[in-house]
Amino acid sequence: MRSKADEILLNVVEIFHSIQGEGANAGRSAVFVRLSNCNKNCWYCDTDWSKGETMSVSQILAEVNKFVGKKDYPNNLIIWTGGEPTLQLTDEILSHFSEYYNCIETNGTNPVPSLIKYISCSPKVKPEVLRKNFKHVNEFRYPIGDGDVLPDIAELPAADNYIVSPIFLGEAKKRFEQVDENVKYAIDFVKKNPRWRLSLQLHKLLNIP
Repeated sequence: MRSKADEILLNVVEIFHSIQGEGANAGRSAVFVRLSNCNKNCWYCDTDWSKGETMSVSQILAEVNKFVGKKDYPNNLIIWTGGEPTLQLTDEILSHFSEYYNCIETNGTNPVPSLIKYISCSPKVKPEVLRKNFKHVNEFRYPIGDGDVLPDIAELPAADNYIVSPIFLGEAKKRFEQVDENVKYAIDFVKKNPRWRLSLQLHKLLNIP
């Protein structure tokens, strides 16, 4: 007999077990569920989110369970990423993953489902849109290049962490080349604005799959 989890379908790019490479959770074990499609097309994006395969919630959960068991909850992180996961993810879907610690990486264009436990927002919208969509996030993580100007923290919703991450360049949809000018600019920015923290993309620096 088919269950609801067999009937709910998502378009998925990939599911993999790795280490979170950036942000406040850097270094933690996590299962990444990368959903396809995005409502932005940032030139510095390092992910090909345009293609995916249709999977049921049951199939996704089975894949996640192959990597980690439930006994360590809440230390088992699922990171819903993309693309832009809010285009597909709902509380109904997340209810089937309730024994995991559900995190999301979002561009801030939409509110996130209420069952998400950790919000990492890498904003691609203006602060007024962020204030409309969020009262609080766990981290704002801004990609930053040489000369970029960030909004004042006072313009943003409340957050536990304010993070800048230097933009990598290189081949489109990969972007694995560190840019010294961007790193220096990010470091200088943090020195001048100590409420912000620096986060480098460790998975790129260390070539972690």
